[in-house]
Amino acid sequence: MPSRLERYQDKYRSLTAELGGLGFICPGSLVLRETSCGRPGCKCQADPPRLHGPYYQWSRAVDGKTVSRRLSRAEAELYEEWIANRRRLKGIVAEMEEVSAAAGEILLRQATEDRGRTTR
Repeated sequence: MPSRLERYQDKYRSLTAELGGLGFICPGSLVLRETSCGRPGCKCQADPPRLHGPYYQWSRAVDGKTVSRRLSRAEAELYEEWIANRRRLKGIVAEMEEVSAAAGEILLRQATEDRGRTTR
């Protein structure tokens, strides 16, 4: 049966392999918008209104300012994948940090025990 440290090492290797399988990443968010144009008599001004769209929009912060870009459906699908990949990347890194901390405690304890044996 593998030790706890070996299990942590296996988990860490698994997470590292998962990183290699990620595609492109992109920060930001994707929204679907419908708008009204304000032209009198337009269907978007009717009761009930039939708004224009849907329009896909990607937004992110750059130097403290929101930058947005209107996208086609095909572009939105790519951005959706890239944003999901970035979220997964952050999740994997967080898991790696947790595994590293747990394994680190074991390694530190072992180093302290080894030092205690050599100083006697």
